[in-house]
Amino acid sequence: MLIAVDHGNKQIKTVHAPPFTSGLIQSDTPGFGTDALAYRGKYYTLTDQRIPYRRDKTEDERFFILTLFAIVKELKKYPQIAPEDVLQINLPIGLPPKHFADLCEKYECYFKGENKVHEIITEGGTYHVAIHDVMAFPQDYAAMMTVIDKLQDIPKSIGIDIGGFTTDYLLMRKGMPDMESCDSLERGVITMYNQVISGVNSEYDILLEECDVDSILKGNTEFYESAVVKMTEGIAQDFVTDLLSSIRERGIDTRSTYTVFIGGGAALLKKLIEKSERLGKYMFIEDICANAKGYDKLYQMMTAEE
Repeated sequence: MLIAVDHGNKQIKTVHAPPFTSGLIQSDTPGFGTDALAYRGKYYTLTDQRIPYRRDKTEDERFFILTLFAIVKELKKYPQIAPEDVLQINLPIGLPPKHFADLCEKYECYFKGENKVHEIITEGGTYHVAIHDVMAFPQDYAAMMTVIDKLQDIPKSIGIDIGGFTTDYLLMRKGMPDMESCDSLERGVITMYNQVISGVNSEYDILLEECDVDSILKGNTEFYESAVVKMTEGIAQDFVTDLLSSIRERGIDTRSTYTVFIGGGAALLKKLIEKSERLGKYMFIEDICANAKGYDKLYQMMTAEE
């Protein structure tokens, strides 16, 4: 079975299942509900408290456990699976373009886990899965593959993936990736959240959470003081301006390059991005699962050629 997983710093995404926060709690006692599983004598429950940012997600087993959650969520659409079935999983994954060369092999080994059979016990039943094959692809490129028919005749297009802790960008030339023109900037929405939360707390002695910032930027402002709304929107607009300026400093002008905005961060900031004077032609890939769908598509293309 083919199950693509996008391991975001903020959320885990697959092709079909709803995204979930990149956070979990380990316990010696069983959890409750559909977001709990047992694996190797330990119990894990998903939480809205995300794991702090890490460049290398293979440093401990937490992202592997999150991957098991992602696999289970995808398997739930197959009720015919029996507990004794051993499912061979092909797992396309991704990495930021800048880190791809350094971490690709390490990620593939980590998530493959020596092709062992993993017994996963959930509220909905028991699954036995073996990760048969893992193949990594560059983020951004994967998402842009979902709209490649619109990009292959454009001289220059840039994918800007605004994620949790980082913003990754990749230049495409007539639909082909230019791996010399890519980078990973530590300017994701988490850094913006921290600026807003700190600023509002300092100025108005009001404690916000990330969900409050999301709510304000999505237009649900009636629950907050007008001064808090104004500060939040101002900090977010400055974040967008600084982000596009940082890309311009790296020799890519978004006014002369067709710009493709990707990721949940871009969707959250869409109205503010569209106000920017630094944009020429652009589009938004509003499907936050676009990278996962791109991994799926690229994997099928690569294996069809073998």
